[in-house]
Amino acid sequence: MKRLIILLLFILNNSFSQNTTDETITIFDKSVLNIIDQNARIEILGDGFNVAEGPLWDEKNKRLIFTDVRQNKIYTWDKLDGINEYISPSGSTGYAPSFDDGGIGANGLAFNNNGEIIICQHGDRRIAIIGNEKSENPKFQTIIDNYNGMRFNSPNDLSLTKSGDIYFTDPPYGFKNFNNKFRELNFNGVYKYYSNGKIDLISKEMTRPNGIVLSRNERYIYVNNSDRKDPKIMRYNTKTYKGKKFFDGKELAKKFKGGFDGLKIHSSGNIFTTGPNGILIISPKGKLLAVINYGKGLTNCNFDGQEKYLYVTGFNDVSRIKLK
Repeated sequence: MKRLIILLLFILNNSFSQNTTDETITIFDKSVLNIIDQNARIEILGDGFNVAEGPLWDEKNKRLIFTDVRQNKIYTWDKLDGINEYISPSGSTGYAPSFDDGGIGANGLAFNNNGEIIICQHGDRRIAIIGNEKSENPKFQTIIDNYNGMRFNSPNDLSLTKSGDIYFTDPPYGFKNFNNKFRELNFNGVYKYYSNGKIDLISKEMTRPNGIVLSRNERYIYVNNSDRKDPKIMRYNTKTYKGKKFFDGKELAKKFKGGFDGLKIHSSGNIFTTGPNGILIISPKGKLLAVINYGKGLTNCNFDGQEKYLYVTGFNDVSRIKLK
């Protein structure tokens, strides 16, 4: 049985390697053609960013909202006006003790039930809230900034329940030096924050917890580990917090640029995640269905309200690809 699994991995990896040179999309399972056209092409919407992140679709205003971590700004994109600066500063306002020159601005974004933006702030080391409006002098309200009295490392990404509870990750990417003197927690956590103020530590075992998404039925959360030495997706039960490896990316990471960063779940149940060579599309059972071949590392992705497009943030650009 072990020999058979190794053989299947060899065939898959070699097929992947051979098919990524000229195709935008490599298909491994034809069922994925129900949600994406094999002839779709990547459309660049803007470039020149330092670390574009946190894509969030604003259905009311028909626009994309996203961050640039290194520029400490939030931007918008829409079809009529293109890209414009929206909120600055976004994630570093002097709220938290300063540290070495790591990632400083906002990262992950999400809407709450009131249409306000919930923000993971690297520099301020907190989860904060702000209204959905343009500002050059934003007033952030802290939701939570510590676990058991110890300040977070640098909250990275988040996913909200229907009732408003927040799942989020807290890797050390806000620190240039992971042993920085201002660091208070000696682990990188995955958390659940309840709207009543309670907080649970779901896991402190992941080396670099990054992107996080809640399943549609809210039974599981999926968390990307962006550590190149252990690239994988973990799945945690939202009741018991018991975790298991959902997808192992070690073999793909040996051959292609890019790692597991942000991820989202399509209404079909399939997972779209950044990964080696671009965007991986993975079934609810952990089977690799297709790869959108960017040929480089990406940071995150999200759908528009009708799932007509997948919007993708890279380190220096923002793009989209048409879905069905």
